[in-house]
Amino acid sequence: MPAISVDGLTKSYGRTLALDDLSFEVEDGEVFGFLGPNGAGKSTTINVLLDFVRPTAGSARVLGLDVRSESREIRQRTGVLPEGYRTYDRLTGRQHLEFAIESKGVDDDPERLLERVDLLSAADEKTGGYSKGMAQRLMLAMALVGEPELLVLDEPSTGLDPNGAREMREIVREENERGATVFFSSHIMGQVEAVCDRVGILRDGEMVAVDSVEGLRASVGEGTTLRVSVDRVTEDALAAVRSLPAVTSAAVDEEGAGSIVVQCNGSKTAVIHELENSGLEVRDFSTTEASLDDVFRSYTTEVEAQ
Repeated sequence: MPAISVDGLTKSYGRTLALDDLSFEVEDGEVFGFLGPNGAGKSTTINVLLDFVRPTAGSARVLGLDVRSESREIRQRTGVLPEGYRTYDRLTGRQHLEFAIESKGVDDDPERLLERVDLLSAADEKTGGYSKGMAQRLMLAMALVGEPELLVLDEPSTGLDPNGAREMREIVREENERGATVFFSSHIMGQVEAVCDRVGILRDGEMVAVDSVEGLRASVGEGTTLRVSVDRVTEDALAAVRSLPAVTSAAVDEEGAGSIVVQCNGSKTAVIHELENSGLEVRDFSTTEASLDDVFRSYTTEVEAQ
């Protein structure tokens, strides 16, 4: 059973179409990246899934439950880090956690949660004095209350410095290893690429593509660029490399004498072996992976051109 199932969701605000016949599924136990620029419809989708917004058309189920008629149970089993949520300035970090624990009817230790997000030293400070990053950490701790089956993280790295973003990703991995499904919405492609099993690319309320990062790279021809330094270049060796199933192109590197540039979507080891089998001496090699940013630009360019 999918953790999230969305079928034909459409949401209009007057003449503005926020979601346009959106359909996708998130498998139980996966980390799913929901990627798109600001205004693509990511937060609207999350609001529909949590029954904060009712769709104009279509349906959705979360944890096997209908988002409209069973929203209370969904929220009980889900941890949410919403975008733009403000803490209560006069309450301490500890009091925020105690409130979340009481609301879910669980017996979690607030200090353990605060320590996990590196806020224990500020547990008894009023959150009005928290930085944006500290407030974001606190919201993440509140989302973890009750060991939820599903974590919905909307722009979770907002306000975090690089160390904070790294620690957030580690927590996402830990929660996933515990068994939680993670729905990770962001416009920061590097964050999505670092933690997600699959990625959905959203643009103007429509799902442009859903696949693994590797699959998305392969589908648009953006795989790995492999530069191999060799003792010499022969046409036979180039032909042998080009014949490999995962290789899309192989040519002499115009920027470096005695090097070959190979575009491939599979094993780089196979390329090296083929060159050596062709009698060339491989002196060095380097790889550059197409980023999710490259893939996203490719998909959005296609959409705009249609």
